Amino acid sequence: MINALRQKEKKIAVIGLGYIGLPVALAFAQQFRVVGFDSNPDRVAMLQRAEDPSRELPADAFIGADILFTADPNELKQAHFFVVAVPTPVDEYKVPNLRPLIRASEVIGVALKPGDYVVYESTVYPGCTEDDCLPILEFCSGLTVGRDFKLGYSPERINPGDKTRTLADILKVVAGNDEEATQTIADVYGAIIREGIYKAPSIQVAEAAKVIENVQRDLNISLMNELAIIFDKMGIDTQEVIKAASTKWNFIPFTPGLVGGHCIGVDPYYLLHKSRQLGYEPQVINSGRRVNDSMPDYIATKLVQMLLQRAKNPSETKVLVMGLTFKENIADIRNSKVADLVRELMAYSINVHIIDPYASPNEVAREYGLSLLDKPADQYDAVVVAVGHDEYKELDADYFKSLMKNAPILLDLKGLYRTNKDDEISYWQL
Repeated sequence: MINALRQKEKKIAVIGLGYIGLPVALAFAQQFRVVGFDSNPDRVAMLQRAEDPSRELPADAFIGADILFTADPNELKQAHFFVVAVPTPVDEYKVPNLRPLIRASEVIGVALKPGDYVVYESTVYPGCTEDDCLPILEFCSGLTVGRDFKLGYSPERINPGDKTRTLADILKVVAGNDEEATQTIADVYGAIIREGIYKAPSIQVAEAAKVIENVQRDLNISLMNELAIIFDKMGIDTQEVIKAASTKWNFIPFTPGLVGGHCIGVDPYYLLHKSRQLGYEPQVINSGRRVNDSMPDYIATKLVQMLLQRAKNPSETKVLVMGLTFKENIADIRNSKVADLVRELMAYSINVHIIDPYASPNEVAREYGLSLLDKPADQYDAVVVAVGHDEYKELDADYFKSLMKNAPILLDLKGLYRTNKDDEISYWQL
């Protein structure tokens, strides 16, 4: 397989061209012939113009790429090595939504041929690749894994917004249905990964390794969020506590905050789902999720208390929320907990304005039914800085005072201005 790919006798197909799939497809396209497939024709049209809809990659990332961008599933029939990088979200009840993964498996199954490889990168619970996806591949293709085609899993590890640890600089975990499959998959990814390849002993181990990476981070942040709540009641600066504790070599300096996005705020529910199927109700993972999911309500309640303490009727106030993306310096609004915070504030009849230099107003309206302003107004009763975009880091007290009227309140969720406070502003941070 690897030699045929290198000689461009065979092609790689990447299914799903979002934050994960597009960088993978373009990296492969520098070495091999690639078919980049996405079911969204508007996204494909942008990619054909060398425009990244996610605004993560510059136009020059497309230069020299031997790639065909298409929304036509028939084009996949010319590929022999398939990489699946579709979203794996949860539904409104926090249950894994496998529809994108199932649909991708169906499309590949129709195109699958003897000798082909199928590798999943989408984050799932252990067993999903072999128990949920494989039967679809076999049914749609009429082929049998092991005898006719190979199956693998290689968890995505791309960190959106990170310009230092790019795809090529992050160790890649791979696993196949047998040793031959694992080695071939390692060889293919080895052509684009500088940091090296780790061969997991089984597909389930690779699946589990990916999901616990984010479960661990979720739990660590939930601990800090709970500590922040406790220390706030005690009048102790949480950031100073973390700073002092960090003087010990084995203390890990996680910080409190809103936990959103398509990884940390979602992946634990996949492991919870699988565990419940096995008859075990996880205690620690559940607890971490409850704490992190409750933070928008906690912050909204805190702001309302501060408004009331300053004789401001919440229903007669106007609040500016700065930042809506799930993390700094990216356009990704998926599972944004800032949107939850906005809804909590609106439930108190507060008039909320939102700005964000990265988020797409159309996407925000479509996803959350919220409106973004091009720029802030004035006469706000409070400002909530919810995301640590670089554009916000240089702002000073005079700027915030210019936006607000009497008895101004600043909620600094990222601790950006803790060393530059102003006596005229009522300041609060996590």
